Amino acid sequence: MSVDYDVVIVGGGMAGLSAGLTSARLGRSTMIVTGGVPGGQLVSIEKIEGAPGFPEGAPGYDLCPATQEQADAAGAAFSMARCEGLRKDGDLWSLATSEGEIVARGIIVATGTDLAKLGVPGEEGLFGKGVSHCASCDAPLLRGKTALVVGGGDSAMQEALTLAAHVAKVVIVARGDDFAGQAAYRDGVRAERKIEARFGAVVEEILGANAVIGVRVRDLASHAQSEIAADAVFAYVGLTPNAAFVGDLVALDATGRIPVDAAMRTQARGLCAAGNVRAGSPHRAAGAMGDGATAATALDRYLSTGEWRTA
Repeated sequence: MSVDYDVVIVGGGMAGLSAGLTSARLGRSTMIVTGGVPGGQLVSIEKIEGAPGFPEGAPGYDLCPATQEQADAAGAAFSMARCEGLRKDGDLWSLATSEGEIVARGIIVATGTDLAKLGVPGEEGLFGKGVSHCASCDAPLLRGKTALVVGGGDSAMQEALTLAAHVAKVVIVARGDDFAGQAAYRDGVRAERKIEARFGAVVEEILGANAVIGVRVRDLASHAQSEIAADAVFAYVGLTPNAAFVGDLVALDATGRIPVDAAMRTQARGLCAAGNVRAGSPHRAAGAMGDGATAATALDRYLSTGEWRTA
């Protein structure tokens, strides 16, 4: 096989863009296969907090395109093709995409995660009719209305705060007995008078025919059911890693993520993983950026020396 690129990055989120930027700056011919619009889930986040250099937070729709422009200026190529498979051929890697095969000397998997679904009646049929995963996109359309957020972690709290800036009321339904996540978000949610929380409960059905009108919830302690009126439902109940396509190449962990060492190297020579798709990810934008730079540096060293060590 003839080599198309030194390094191919699969995934166009912050981990992938950071990896592409670093790889190109190291002088490696680099392709970032984004599978869609670069930026991943972060491109829809109104305020990415905790990233060094942005004390007030940075909108994902600003930060992600800016990083893409940096990677492009450094010499990285981009493709919006979909990844359809990956195989190893000797010391080379062949990536099957919707636009054809790409052969590389090294691969960085930065495919991230998808938001987990509730899996309840009404979720699929009402998607786009009140069921959403993007508070910054839809909050301005809900002025004077009630939004319901499912989940008690960082994403749920962050999106609840985004919604509270626009809507009349936000109800958070969480199965735990308290919020789980960063103290900064917990403090912000507790201080926001528009937000109320219902702990120890799960959503069992999203109600409505042509638009969301509410949800049916079950109390986990008493098993009693009740209904909560709402005009929109935003679910943030976990993440599903997009790693199945490498399952025949490396053993995934119990959560379906890719095990790596401190340099983001997998057990397969020439294959790295970065960002939320890798085991042990902190699930932070700053962490994804660091992962991408680390993986690109590890591959550069491997391509120069042929050495590949894992923990």
